[in-house]
Amino acid sequence: MTTKPRARKFRIRRSSPAAAPGPSGAAAAEQASAAPARPAPLEAAQAPPEAPAHPVQKPAPQPAERPAPPQAPAHDAAPAHSHSPAAGPARTPAGASGPKPQAATALTGLVSSASETKLEKDLAGIRKEGLTGRQLRLARRMAQKHNLPAASDFEAVHMLRARGIDPFKRANMLELVVPQNSAQPPGSPPAPGRVQLPQTVPASKTTLPSAELSPAERRAKEIQKIQIGIARRRRRKLTMLAARLSFFVIVPTLAAGYYFYEVATPMYSSKSEFLVLKADSAGGGVGGLFSGTQFATSQDSIAVQSYLQSKEAMLRLDREAGFKSHFTQDWIDPIQRLEPQPSNEEAYGTYSRNVKIGYDPTEGVVRMEVSAADPQIAAEFSRKLISYAQEKVNNLSHQKRADQMSEAEAALAEAEAQRRAAQEQLVVLQQHGSVLDPEGVVASLRSQISTFEIQLEEKRLELAALLDNARPNRAKVSGAEADIARLEQVIENLNNRMIDASAGENSLANLRIQIQMAQADLATRDLMLQSALQQVETTRLEANRQVRYLTTAVEPVASQEPSYPRKFENTVLAFLIFSGIYLMCSLTASILREQVSS
Repeated sequence: MTTKPRARKFRIRRSSPAAAPGPSGAAAAEQASAAPARPAPLEAAQAPPEAPAHPVQKPAPQPAERPAPPQAPAHDAAPAHSHSPAAGPARTPAGASGPKPQAATALTGLVSSASETKLEKDLAGIRKEGLTGRQLRLARRMAQKHNLPAASDFEAVHMLRARGIDPFKRANMLELVVPQNSAQPPGSPPAPGRVQLPQTVPASKTTLPSAELSPAERRAKEIQKIQIGIARRRRRKLTMLAARLSFFVIVPTLAAGYYFYEVATPMYSSKSEFLVLKADSAGGGVGGLFSGTQFATSQDSIAVQSYLQSKEAMLRLDREAGFKSHFTQDWIDPIQRLEPQPSNEEAYGTYSRNVKIGYDPTEGVVRMEVSAADPQIAAEFSRKLISYAQEKVNNLSHQKRADQMSEAEAALAEAEAQRRAAQEQLVVLQQHGSVLDPEGVVASLRSQISTFEIQLEEKRLELAALLDNARPNRAKVSGAEADIARLEQVIENLNNRMIDASAGENSLANLRIQIQMAQADLATRDLMLQSALQQVETTRLEANRQVRYLTTAVEPVASQEPSYPRKFENTVLAFLIFSGIYLMCSLTASILREQVSS
């Protein structure tokens, strides 16, 4: 619900005394005393009482006027002659008849100031926004909350916006929610002191200065107090943060920087590089593809790196070069110095910090950096370690090559022994039968028997030819018969020899079989001996290819300037480490605090 707007004002020129006749001075005074007083504009209501923008006059009572009820609705389309108690009596425009016609002869209209005109324009603009009744009621309630003397809902919107308050913001609207227990039952009279909306704010009836601060001054003072409190808390938190940073970050960083710049003993480093190479391989196959690359010796290089970083190398270096005695000298700073008679574990910790070895798999190079308090000693340590690595490389393939060669030579010796035994067995068989070649003897007998059988057939044919004569020659027939008998006897003897050589254990046939088996065994042993000889030669070549060589690419040289400690880099690193620790602890504490509070 809204109240009726005030009557519109018109800017009308005053008629000059010469152009328009007016009433006498007494009549003008009476007209002025009888004219209703105009309400003070918004700027005048907000101004301090000591300097009012316009003089406030009490309106004269008019019995004919009757105030409008407080619950009557007001709209923009209300007639201009309607008025409310807060707005004052309606003004009479020029030319209109009123209850006092004599006033029209003195003034033709009322003149509004620039502030009133601006206020009317602002209110007209707010009316054009098309605000709903709910929004206007919210604006009136918010104006009541901020103690703004708004005569209408539109003036409430205007005053709130003039103070920088958005009456339709969600956060501001939530502040107007009242508790449920303050609601009154319907039909009951309102509680004392409770504000019933909508209603108008009556204009102030007094012009005396007030001892209370204006809402704007009170709000500015409260804002100033809040700002002072925020600044005080911010300074306190910044002070605590600076104290924590100083204790946990700055002071440790300064201590580390003081140690690196003033206390730490300068260390001289000697750098060297070496490679583990393999003998050139003339053979083909897949293994020959990697013979000239770093992949062929990667395992050997890694083994050498592990050996140089081991405790065994440290103990050998201590025995031959005095590693422990060098780092137990009194002029070395307490952090890097070893105690007198240190244990192997303590010495190995110092050895690990001062001997750095790295293997580059892409290039196959082993890089070594040895640090010591004296540059000459650092170079000596580096040369000793390189010699240890060379011995280790030689020992890596020595056992493998020795095993391969021993196995090949043992196989060759066994093949030779077996061939010798087979040859001896053949000779024994040949001596036992008194015949070196039984097969040749049998073949010879068969050849003789065949020859004599041919001659026997010829003599028989010759005898048959002689007997075909009617009167054969007796001498020739007798000779042919004698030859036939002799040939048959020879053939019979040869057959007997053949039968005797093929029968029994010592027959030529049995002896022939044994000799053939001994000859086959001897041939087999000859092949095995030849294969063993070839295996020995192949193993010897392979062993030669497996030989590893350690080649020093960069010789260790004594440095003239210390390499460690790196003062600035180490100080910055200490600062980053302490900062990270502090940040991690702070985040952990904040998370724990939030979990506990929730």
